[in-house]
Amino acid sequence: MGRITETVKVLLIINIIFFIGSISLGDHAFEWLALWFPKNDNFQIWQIVTHMFMHADAGHIFFNMFALYMFGSHLENSLGQRKFLFVYFFSGLGAVGFQILFTYFQFAPGYQAYLEAGFSSAEINTFIQETIASGQYKVYPNIPQEVTEKMIRAYVTPMVGASGAIFGVLAAFAVLFPNLPLYIIFIPIPIKAKYLIGGYFLLDLWGGITGQAILGPSNVAHWAHIGGAVIGFVTMWYWKKNSFNQHRWY
Repeated sequence: MGRITETVKVLLIINIIFFIGSISLGDHAFEWLALWFPKNDNFQIWQIVTHMFMHADAGHIFFNMFALYMFGSHLENSLGQRKFLFVYFFSGLGAVGFQILFTYFQFAPGYQAYLEAGFSSAEINTFIQETIASGQYKVYPNIPQEVTEKMIRAYVTPMVGASGAIFGVLAAFAVLFPNLPLYIIFIPIPIKAKYLIGGYFLLDLWGGITGQAILGPSNVAHWAHIGGAVIGFVTMWYWKKNSFNQHRWY
């Protein structure tokens, strides 16, 4: 896709440094820098940004950085550094918003069920902490086991990765270059960017709605991908429709 731009290069380096550092620090790195559900004691405000540079494993960071390398430089060359960084980080923040909202809908029914059963907020927190420590919990009457499991899963599952920001870059790329032919590895047939990236978005939308991943592992934060893509799409659509480098596009 052309020469790598300086901004993309810096983002790649920072992500790699974070990944190496997280390997060295182990669980402590994820406790401090991954994004936890706001009800979790590990949550800190800086995690809204730092989680974008954390990755679960080598495969996770490889595919994110590969996508950033392939599409980021092309987008930055067209938008300029400031607009590119806006798309990147604003999409990452959009991913946070979508994923936290989804997690809230997973957490809230269980929390409310325990409140209605007579538990105080402190007792619910103690129950969750004991469940995490022991790996098991008591099933209470009138509280479905599935509701409890979703509540605990929402509480203990952190969000990591640049995927939300990357999906914003991909969506912006598809808006800016909708008919640019792209190739998938091992498939020598060109596919227009709007169809390839749009198709990938629909797969994530399916995964977010059904909870079933068609591509990739089952623990993918689909709503983070969707949130990043929506922000990237809307931002680039607005710029393309109204102005770009102070000139209207027709």
